[in-house]
Amino acid sequence: MNKPIIALDFSSKTQVEQFLNHFDEPLFVKVGMELYFQEGPELVRYIKSLGHSVFLDLKLHDIPNTVESAMRGLAKLGVDLVNVHAAGGLEMMKAAKRGLADSETQLIAVTQLTSTSEEQMQSDQLIPVTLEESVLHYAKLANQAGLDGVVCSVLEAEAIGAACGTDFLRVTPGIRPANVSADDQKRIATPEQARLQGATHIVVGRAITKSENPAQSYQQIKNEWSDAI
Repeated sequence: MNKPIIALDFSSKTQVEQFLNHFDEPLFVKVGMELYFQEGPELVRYIKSLGHSVFLDLKLHDIPNTVESAMRGLAKLGVDLVNVHAAGGLEMMKAAKRGLADSETQLIAVTQLTSTSEEQMQSDQLIPVTLEESVLHYAKLANQAGLDGVVCSVLEAEAIGAACGTDFLRVTPGIRPANVSADDQKRIATPEQARLQGATHIVVGRAITKSENPAQSYQQIKNEWSDAI
């Protein structure tokens, strides 16, 4: 049973240290752009030294050669999971995979952000199909490139599993307990809904990091996630 991934939506190492002090067990945490661009690789090394797993969420999107070289560098950090944007295309995703060839780091691709609605996708990106069709297309492309999975919303997880296989990772952000605000996410779900609809991993941020009792909130979400089998 995969642990919920906690999104460390902080801007400094001090805040991370204070947050992690609430826990006495190994966690799976997500380090995104805000935190990584402030603190850099040393923060990742620090978190790994504590025994936690790390999803480095940088969403690389550039020409294939640049992404391959960047992945070689990121592989040295020993992160457990890293990602690219599927919109970068098949050759870029293949290049990213090559950059991680000598590591155990798993690679996934972002399909459509969970903050994006179908209307926004069609008007801003000029993609004329449905949101689910776009996400499924990107997932199949990532699978063809040899990636380990994708980032998607819970709403597409089941269809992706059917198209790409049950071992293909479906990492789903936008997870909120039923009584928590959606904030800036549009395609959200509870931990139970995520499991029932085929997610392999859930990413939870503010419901834990902004909680008055982060460890208790984490345990509640962890229980809802595991009990949904």
